[in-house]
Amino acid sequence: MKRARFLLLTLLGISLLLPAQTTGEELRIAKLFNFGWKFKAGELKDAQQPGYNDADWRSLDLPHDFQFDQPWDQNASPARGFKAMGEAWYRKTFTADPSWKGKRVLIDFEGILLTGDVWLNGKPIGSTDYGYLGFETDISKVLNYGGENVLAVRASTGTTGGSRWYTGGGLYRDVNLIIKNDISIARHGIYITTPSINDNQAEVSIQVELEGFRGKSNDLEIKAVIYGPDGKKLTETITMAPKRVKKLHDEVPLPIASIVKPKLWSCETPHLYTAEVTLTLDGKPVDRLTERFGIRTLEYSKEFGFKLNGKKVFLKGIANHHDLGAVGAAAHETAIARQMDVLKQFGYNHIRTSHNPYSKSFMRLADEKGILVVDELYDKWSNHSYWGGRKSWSELWPTHLIEWIKRDRNHPSVIMWSLGNELQMREDLAGYPTSDWGITTYRMMDLLVKRFDATRPTTVGMFPARAGAYTKNEEEFHTQVIAPELATKTEIASFNYRWMSYPDYLKHAPDMIIYQSEATTRELVAPFYGMDREKMVGLAYWGAIEYWGESHGWPRKGWNYSFFNHALEPFPQAYLIKSMFTDEPLVHIAVAEDKTDTLTWNDIVVGLDPVNSHWNWDKGSRYNIYTYTNADEVELIVNGKSFGKQQNNKAIETRNMIYWENVPYSPGKITAIARNNGKEVARHQLETTGKAVALKLIPENSNWRANGMDLNYVKVYAVDRKGRVVPTATGEVTFDISGAARILAVDNGDHTSNELFDGNSRQLHKGFALVILRADQSAGDVTVKATVNGLRPAMQKLKTLNP
Repeated sequence: MKRARFLLLTLLGISLLLPAQTTGEELRIAKLFNFGWKFKAGELKDAQQPGYNDADWRSLDLPHDFQFDQPWDQNASPARGFKAMGEAWYRKTFTADPSWKGKRVLIDFEGILLTGDVWLNGKPIGSTDYGYLGFETDISKVLNYGGENVLAVRASTGTTGGSRWYTGGGLYRDVNLIIKNDISIARHGIYITTPSINDNQAEVSIQVELEGFRGKSNDLEIKAVIYGPDGKKLTETITMAPKRVKKLHDEVPLPIASIVKPKLWSCETPHLYTAEVTLTLDGKPVDRLTERFGIRTLEYSKEFGFKLNGKKVFLKGIANHHDLGAVGAAAHETAIARQMDVLKQFGYNHIRTSHNPYSKSFMRLADEKGILVVDELYDKWSNHSYWGGRKSWSELWPTHLIEWIKRDRNHPSVIMWSLGNELQMREDLAGYPTSDWGITTYRMMDLLVKRFDATRPTTVGMFPARAGAYTKNEEEFHTQVIAPELATKTEIASFNYRWMSYPDYLKHAPDMIIYQSEATTRELVAPFYGMDREKMVGLAYWGAIEYWGESHGWPRKGWNYSFFNHALEPFPQAYLIKSMFTDEPLVHIAVAEDKTDTLTWNDIVVGLDPVNSHWNWDKGSRYNIYTYTNADEVELIVNGKSFGKQQNNKAIETRNMIYWENVPYSPGKITAIARNNGKEVARHQLETTGKAVALKLIPENSNWRANGMDLNYVKVYAVDRKGRVVPTATGEVTFDISGAARILAVDNGDHTSNELFDGNSRQLHKGFALVILRADQSAGDVTVKATVNGLRPAMQKLKTLNP
């Protein structure tokens, strides 16, 4: 498979734990266990005991990031987001239905950051040392059926050195309670591939992993019914489980099923099919589970990079950490969907999950929205540096890898497995001590990947060093431009930055299939235009959205060399990238400020020149202006006076960036007109606004579901008498909410603010603020009111809908 062109014909999807019924009895129950928790920060003695008094604890619903609630601390680690490290406790009291007795009752934690321990009724039942992956544990023998049960969780952020970025802390993903029969489908036990696809037919291969059937001689039928994207039944496949097997878990393949005229999954048409698998024991159904999947082909080659469904696709993406702005690391599905929607609007088609598996909801949404995912397991392969686990990495990685692959292998959005990041800087970060820069460790991991999914290639994101781990301050870095040893052995050669070195790398290793796993935002369009896009896989801009942690100095709370702020308001450079990523005719005006902000990080110069898109400046001053465009030429006009026309520069470093020097400012209008062949194709205009006189509310979620989980982001802008946003407006916004929702967080997109995100007020930043509302579990009306002293308030009535 290495370096030869290979074809991956696949799969894919996500488990839907839907209760099914037969003779009045549910085969499998999946209860979302996110509601009604008690919480208290700090290290507490005996908080796992059922009789512990938690009456004064805070009541909350999950997901929750307890570290994000803590005050900003200038003396804390900039890498960890200027938040103190610490512990916190969660408790939930519930009643176990007597009808569950005799069944398997499992508690499934999707993640506890950074490490976690769990007790039920005072007895330890599970733990995790890598909170980016989940675990389930059987609690059947510990439950008090018909009576009260107390579930207690201790979460810890670990020590400062346990991570290089802001991790968050606590029960930041979903918790589920699962009740099923002993003979059942195992965890992540459905595996779907599509080994043959053409225009007329797709073959679907389904494998079902059984548990609870070891040594039994009963008749166990396994049936899978396949439904199309429209929900209509298409076909089914049936087999009988082998009897008297000696394995604890038995993987049983079903006969190949065929789908006529398949609808392929792609970025533009993310069609999803559903397989419903039923187990029937001696004529009685005992388990049922559904799994979504997509039908599509993947191809990789040094000749064309990457093809999806036989068509060349270049990855246009981001590589970010997992936090989500004002909600911290809490994996709210609405926040994730919002991020993906904004990225797609700006032409992105790809996300790399740096440097850990993201949530199940992220994967499900990527499938639904047509986002191509490079799914990453780890940062370093080290037992010490940047490892937060209490057990060693070398002890845990096989368990982690199997859980990760089995969890995500049915998702059509996943196109590549990434096993690590930036290893070739020190030998002790590259796995076992084999003196080969991690090649042996990679081969071990790749072998285990292929055991559970052989349909995608594997890779490792490489530090911007040369072979021998030489960095840019060493002579060999400049005289021996040779790719790192591990990159020449991975199936896909992933390089962080250094696009200008790829031609030299290929002279020494011509069979490499290259993917730029991180590109610096500082270089704007150059990493994209500097690649051989016909022969390479794609790129992911590092930190294209602001994230918490990895700050380069107080008062910045995290990475801010980005195209979008953490509230997903675009900076002007976002439109430059859109002009590059899309064919839609575009022009956008950006006014440059005098200062610049750069530094060297990971051997790369990072930073962004600050620019703004407004026309409220100092009268009589002159400003340098960029017009970002993908058109042939732009004409710039200020208050009716033309400053001429300029052609689009096609140079790698400055393409789509037209520079206008010393343009005099006067209040009024500045207009950029983009033309192709002399014909106008796009126009952008900025106007000098008047004084702010009022507030304007803009809710985002028109299909707000009353399920206790769905969010509505409501933006507030300060506007003048003509309704134009006033970018210089200031003042504290107070939000009053009544009805069937509550405030989850407030924000304004200012990465330097010392305000926290709880409460009901926030300072305007560039005339903008935001309130995030969480729906109750009952549908109803919601009234939102925003006030600022001296401005006319805004009020809007919203509704939450029955799920």
